[in-house]
Order: sequence, then C-alpha cells, then structure tokens
Amino acid sequence: MRLAAYNFGVFKQPAEDAQNEGWRERHDPLMHHVGSAPGFVARSGYDGEPGPPSWGTQIFPRFYHERGDGWSPATLSLWLDLQSLFNFTYSGLHREAFVLGKTWFERGVWPPYVLWWVEADHIPDWAEGVARFEYLHDHGSTPHAFNFKQAFDGAGQPTRLRQAT
Repeated sequence: MRLAAYNFGVFKQPAEDAQNEGWRERHDPLMHHVGSAPGFVARSGYDGEPGPPSWGTQIFPRFYHERGDGWSPATLSLWLDLQSLFNFTYSGLHREAFVLGKTWFERGVWPPYVLWWVEADHIPDWAEGVARFEYLHDHGSTPHAFNFKQAFDGAGQPTRLRQAT
C-alpha cells in the first residue's frame, strides 16, 4: 500500500495578484524539495507545464470558483507512509508555507487536503483525488478518506502520528 494525498486551496485574490507573491516565490523550491523528501514516491504534474506528466485531466472540487485565472492551487502525490508525509508537511520550507497560507488562501468550509491508501501499483488521477476530497468534506474522516488528525493505517485501523522532527 501507498499513501495518496490531494490538497486544494482557493486564493483570496486572483493568482497573479501581488498578494500571492510569497506563494509564487516558494512554489518551485517546494516542488524541487519534495522530490528528495524521505518517503516521497511521485507527484502529478500539470498539463502544459514542465515537470512530471499529469495523472489525468486536472479538475477541481465543487468548492472552486473561477477568478479569471482558470486554475487553483492543488497537488496530487504518492508517499510510502503516513509518517513521511506528516514530517514533510510540518517541517522546513513546507511548514513555513503552510503557516503563511492564511495570507494567500481562503479559509473555506472544505478541508485543505485528503489522504487515502492505494494499492502499490495504482496511480490515482485528479478525479479520484477530488472525489476523495469531497467525500472527506461530506462524511468526515473514515478509512476511505481521512486527515492527519483522524488518520487510518493501510488496514483501515485508526492510527496516531508522532510529532514532526
């Protein structure tokens, strides 16, 4: 089993607005840094952009609203285990961006991310990520779609994480 992760946000202002400069400054370094993170397997790229291939056609959750820029920040990735993703999320450059996110992103009624387990030979596509994301919003944390606070192991049993180092 591998851990799939999808996250989604909506900028407070259109993507190119000066308010989002801090996000833009951190985006490429973060995408580079994730590639060397312990436990990282792979991530989807985006159609028409340099980098890894896109895992299907990118779509957005029902919470997305168009601001004239045609997209919203989202990532889709695979990890070896829950602890590796947790450690990456809450340390280093990603933690910094995570903390600053409230200056760039709306605080929506939706969750910021969703996690779920997939078979080792399965690569989720964007539609699967969005479906799990909306499921988490609609039903709360279950073995089908969960978060770090109420996490599940690959067998569907509740589990707890150690603090990031």
